[in-house]
Order: sequence, then structure tokens, then C-alpha cells
Amino acid sequence: MKIVFIINPTAGNGRALKQWQRFEKTIQFPFEHMLTEFPGHATAIAAAYKDEGQQVLLIGFGGDGTLREIVVGAAGAKELIVGSVAAGSGNDFARAYGTFKDARAIEEFQKIPRFKRQDLGEFANGQDFQFVSSSGIGFDAEITIAVNQSSLKKKLNQFGLGKIAYYLYVIKTLVKFETFTLTVQSADETVVYQDVWLATVSNQPYFGGGMKISPASYTDDGLLELTVVHQISRLKLLLVFGTVFSGAHTRFKEVSQMSSSEFRLSSDKSVFRHVDGDDAGMSTQNEMVVYAVSPHNWLSIN
Repeated sequence: MKIVFIINPTAGNGRALKQWQRFEKTIQFPFEHMLTEFPGHATAIAAAYKDEGQQVLLIGFGGDGTLREIVVGAAGAKELIVGSVAAGSGNDFARAYGTFKDARAIEEFQKIPRFKRQDLGEFANGQDFQFVSSSGIGFDAEITIAVNQSSLKKKLNQFGLGKIAYYLYVIKTLVKFETFTLTVQSADETVVYQDVWLATVSNQPYFGGGMKISPASYTDDGLLELTVVHQISRLKLLLVFGTVFSGAHTRFKEVSQMSSSEFRLSSDKSVFRHVDGDDAGMSTQNEMVVYAVSPHNWLSIN
């Protein structure tokens, strides 16, 4: 089995590169490694190993965005297995799909390789986007994009305090956010939600750095879960956010969830959108966007 490390040197505001430099010194087995140089580079690197003719373990050394790119490049290949060393800010990928804590764990995996097929989510609106963990529109997407563009987050990441920036932007966005109307079509029904704050389509339980937004999500069941937060006061929304880490938010009547292999979403206004915590532009008014399980799956170490 060939071992390939794909390192994003900018992940965690540069902490990933320093972490890799320490990690590399502990490796006692043959390996290849490549540093990403631009957005989408990890996808190209992973895809280049599809014709290798042997099992290849691709280990992403970065955050959720880096791992998404690797999975997209490896999807559909029977010989490519994706693993990770958590080195980003959120690391939700590691929570759901497993991670290698040290080089010794990778050695043990080589002796008894165990892996499983995983689903990949996607949506299309003229351009195709894939997501490993979640994709959402509204309040959470606006916060995430603002945080990622914030110089404050970069400064706090230097001290491992990047999540503080997220909480600050929750408050800031809460004051100015305007809710929207969301129409959801699934195989079974059409539902119109009023005064919507956010809608998240999940392939695994976690998003936003450990928030258990979708406790009922499984990564390999051929289904996606939709969570809609609607008709809730600003003050109560803060309370709901405080319970998301445990998954207790699902008890609130303002939180609706459903499961399907495909959802069609449209909103009455333009709203921010994200994929695995990265900017995916904005939806346009009344645009129908199809979220579905991709026909291509991928292999994870967990």
C-alpha cells in the first residue's frame, strides 16, 4: 500500500505546516508527500492517483476544506482510501470519518487495512458542488463566510482560539440577519417554511467545529438529512445554538428535520451558501437547487 500525504500549508492559519514538520520526523515507513498550492489543488493531486494500479492511502493534513477536495478527487476509485490527520480549525471530518493521531497508527492500519464505503453529497445550480459533511444556506453560512474572511480569526488561530471568532460573529450576524421563506421538495412532500434562519443538508452529524447539527445522520446510508430552523426569536436562537453541541436542539419545535436521498430547495431571496464550511456563493431568488447523494462514493479509514 502506497502512503501519500497531502498537506495544506495554510490550514489552521499556518499551524498545519508546522504540525506536519513535526509529524514527518516520526514517520518510519516509505511515503510520498505534496503541499497544496491553490484552491482545488488537493482534488487534482488525489485524482492523479486513480490509475496507480494499487491501493493508495491518501492522508489529508489539513482542515475540512482540504479533506473535501481530496475526497472529491478520490471519489469513484476502488483503490483510493482517504484518511486524515486533523490540522485545521473545525476538523468535523475527523469526528465522523476517523483520523490518525500519530505515525504509529498509520503503521497499524497498513498491517490490517480496514475501510468502508461512504456517501458523498452534491448540489447543482449551473455549477456542481460536492460536500462530505454538510452544505447550508442562511444564518450559519453567512457567519462561516464572515469568520473565514476575518483577520481576527487568523490572529486567534495562532493561539488555538479560533472558535472565539465564530461566537463573536454569531452575535454580530444575529443583530442584522433577515429571515427568508424556504420551499422544500422531497420525494414524499412539499413544505414551505416561513421566517427561516438556516437550512443545513447533512451527510454526518457534525458541522461548525463540533456542533451536532444532525444527530440522526449516517455517512453510508444513501440518505441526507435536512435541518431547518424557523419561526424563532433572536434570543431563543441563541439558546438553540447553545444546545447544538449535544444535539439537544432537536427538541425545539422551531427545529424541523427530515431525511431523503434528494431535496429541492428554493428561497424567496438571495442568501449565503456554504459547502463544508467554505464559501459556495449565494443562492438567487426563487432558484431551485437540488441537493442529492452523489452516484460516486468513496472509501474512508473508519
